[in-house]
Amino acid sequence: MGPVELLHMSVFSQSFSPCGRFLAAGNNYGEIAVFSLSAALSPDATALSQKPVLTFTAHEGPVFSLLSTDCHLLSAGNGEISAWSWTELIKKNVKPVWTRRPNYKSSLEIPEINSMVINPRDNSLIVGGGDNNVHILDLEQGVFKSVLQGHTDYIHCVSVRDREAEILSGGEDGAVRIWDSRTGQSVHCIEVYKYESCARPQYGKWISCLTTDSDWMLCGGGPSLSLWHLRSLSPTSVFPLRGCQRHAAFHQDLILAVGEGAFVSHCLLGGEVKAQIPCSPQSLNSLQINSSSTEHRALETKDYSNNQNA
Repeated sequence: MGPVELLHMSVFSQSFSPCGRFLAAGNNYGEIAVFSLSAALSPDATALSQKPVLTFTAHEGPVFSLLSTDCHLLSAGNGEISAWSWTELIKKNVKPVWTRRPNYKSSLEIPEINSMVINPRDNSLIVGGGDNNVHILDLEQGVFKSVLQGHTDYIHCVSVRDREAEILSGGEDGAVRIWDSRTGQSVHCIEVYKYESCARPQYGKWISCLTTDSDWMLCGGGPSLSLWHLRSLSPTSVFPLRGCQRHAAFHQDLILAVGEGAFVSHCLLGGEVKAQIPCSPQSLNSLQINSSSTEHRALETKDYSNNQNA
């Protein structure tokens, strides 16, 4: 790939290996690059040791989402999900273990798959994307077993509230839907943009990021990034961050967020912005915390406009 293409590369997704020693990143060309964190983060790291140890084409279109299980790296592109063995990837063997496609109504349109999360309760994969539906893949049987219908525009993000057997999804329609994972029924619909404290009409109503932590939900996009108490279904904190946030995460007693702007925001649960840590790209698309490795504990951010990482 030449330098001109590299300038236009977007990294949409990333995932740490189960051992925490490797990082996979997917780009808009359908490629997955695997980096060795021990090489990249060592004190005497060179430009070469920060390059991928493996790069391969996984999908015809962009790699919109990556997720690791105990032994597999799952990658999602336009209308399909593939599983790759981490053991084999580390040996540079790049044959998929399996590839599955959700049961789409129309064969004409191939919707992008924007988000995936594992539901540990029944070892299923929750998938949200461009056909406005949440699809559920039974990982044991390898079949899509149900579809959650209710969004009126495409889904950007999915999350699981495991203790309550609930699935959450957020989309372009501005709604966060809460589903009962046992019945597949939508039990609540929160239209974030209708709450005055969160609304930012100039940015739109779409929800681009969503995550849960027990009784709490964090969501943002067009509306301000906000923290919600799920028992009362009300926003408790609204964070004064400029621009649209594309990814947010709970980390210890902080909230970390990235989006427009060359920094990672560290926020307190009460709503204050504690710090904004600068990084090189002008806008960031995804954020991952490496919690499985004490040796290479790292915060990875990936940008929207080229392939640097901070």
